[in-house]
Amino acid sequence: MTHLPYILAAYGLTLGVATVLSVNAAVRLRRARRRLSAIEQPRTRQPS
Repeated sequence: MTHLPYILAAYGLTLGVATVLSVNAAVRLRRARRRLSAIEQPRTRQPS
């Protein structure tokens, strides 16, 4: 009996979870930077 299927499944699952967490972090970082730049932009007043 070989343990290869278990080992491959464990490595695959680990890489899959790491990939999902990395992509999620990158998306959240990009979204946060966009929101921060929108907040930091100087607001111009309209002449009344």
